[in-house]
Amino acid sequence: MKAPEQYDPSKHPKTDVSGSRPASPNHTAKNNSKSPAIPAGTPTITQNHKRTAQAEKKPFEWRFLLPKYWGIWLLFFFILPMIYLPLRWQFWLGRKLGILVYTVAGSRRRDTLINLRLAFPEKPEAERELMAKQVFVNQGIGVFETLCAWFRPNVFTRTVSISGLQHLVNAQNDNRAVILLGAHYTMLDLGGLLSAQFFPVDCMYRPQNNPLLDWFIYNGRTTIFGKQISSRDMRSLVTSIKAGHVIWYSPDQDYGLKQGVMAPFFGVPAATITAARRMAKLGDKQHPPALMALHTYRQTPDNLPRGKRPHYHLTITPALENYPSNDEVADATRVNEILEGLIRIDPTQWMWFHRRFKNGPDGRTDIYK
Repeated sequence: MKAPEQYDPSKHPKTDVSGSRPASPNHTAKNNSKSPAIPAGTPTITQNHKRTAQAEKKPFEWRFLLPKYWGIWLLFFFILPMIYLPLRWQFWLGRKLGILVYTVAGSRRRDTLINLRLAFPEKPEAERELMAKQVFVNQGIGVFETLCAWFRPNVFTRTVSISGLQHLVNAQNDNRAVILLGAHYTMLDLGGLLSAQFFPVDCMYRPQNNPLLDWFIYNGRTTIFGKQISSRDMRSLVTSIKAGHVIWYSPDQDYGLKQGVMAPFFGVPAATITAARRMAKLGDKQHPPALMALHTYRQTPDNLPRGKRPHYHLTITPALENYPSNDEVADATRVNEILEGLIRIDPTQWMWFHRRFKNGPDGRTDIYK
C-alpha cells in the first residue's frame, strides 16, 4: 500500500482549495507587497495546502430562511466582515468578545470554573478565575481564527512551525494510516488548516444539532480537510484507513459510557470514549494504523503587537506502542495522559467550558448543578 496520492488542484481548476479561482500573478504580487514581512514568491497557504481529495459542499436548504434561523444569520453577517480587518484588530475584537461572553454567559462561566477547580485544585481561586476568563478570551480570538481559516486562509502564510513530523512521515512510509488524536483547542479549525501545510488530513466530526450551524461548519471545513467523516459513518472511516490516510479524531469530550469507560483526566474520573482503540484495529493487519497525538498552540500573546504576525506551533507525539492492549481502561488512561500533558502547555487554549465530567460510573452526576 502506497502513501495516499495528494489531490492536485491544477488538474481540477473548478475546485481550488480556496473556494475561488486561483489568483493571478499580478494579484499575488500586489498582496505580497502589502506584507513586507513575507518575501516575494513565498507560497501562500492555499498554494501549499495538501489534501487527498476535494470534499463536496452540502447544498443550501430553503428551510434555513425560516425565522428560527434569523439570529444565526444576523450574527454571521455581523461578524464575517470583521475578518477582513488586520489580524491585530481581529485579536482585539476577539478579546472583547470573549470577555463579553464570560460576563453574560453565567452557566458556561460556572461550568468552566467547576472544571478548573477539579483539574487544578492546587491553584488559588483567584488564579483559576483568571484562567477561566482567558479561556473565553482565547475562544473569542478563536472565532476569528476559524472564520479566517475558512474564508481568508492566506493571512496565515508563514505563521506556523512543527515538531515531531517525522513520526507521522515514518508511519506513512511504513504503509500505515495514522489516527491523529486531537483535542478541542480554541484554534480548532485553524489547527487543521495549518496541519494541511505539512500533510493531507481527513477529520471525524459529530454533526451539529442545529442544521444551519452544521451547514456552515461543514462547508467551511471543506476548504481544509480532504474528507469529513461523520462519527456514525464507519464505512467511510474504514475506506480512509485502508487508503492510508491521516485521520484527525478528538476523544476529549464526555459522550457517556455506552461506548466508553471511566479513566482519569487531570486526576478526575471522566467518561472516556474508546473508539480510538477500535479504529486502531481497522485496516491492514500487517500494517495497522499508527496512533499519535497532535497539539496546536498559539505562541504569540493575544494582544498582538503592532507590526507583528501571530505564530502557531504544531507538535506531533510518537506513535503509541503496544496499542491497543487487552485493557480498555489502561488504553483510555494512556490517551488521556497524553492529551493532558499537551493541554498543560497552555491550559487556557483548551475549551474548558464543555461539561467534561458530567458522567460518573453510575451515570449522570450533579457536579454542574
